[in-house]
Amino acid sequence: MKKNIGSIDKVIRFILAALFVALYFTGTVTGTLGIVLLVLAGIFIITSLVSFCGLYAIFGMNTCPAKK
Repeated sequence: MKKNIGSIDKVIRFILAALFVALYFTGTVTGTLGIVLLVLAGIFIITSLVSFCGLYAIFGMNTCPAKK
């Protein structure tokens, strides 16, 4: 897998994941929407850790800076 997620993108994904988890565990978002947000949070964390996003690859996007 070729890395296609840059550092700013990683930080944004971690922040969103933390927000989604906080919303769920404080009871602000419950039910099906809460489960969906938890799944998205998990996906955001995993893609940040491996620096690869499948959707970016499908659409030809890349936020990782070019190597010199």
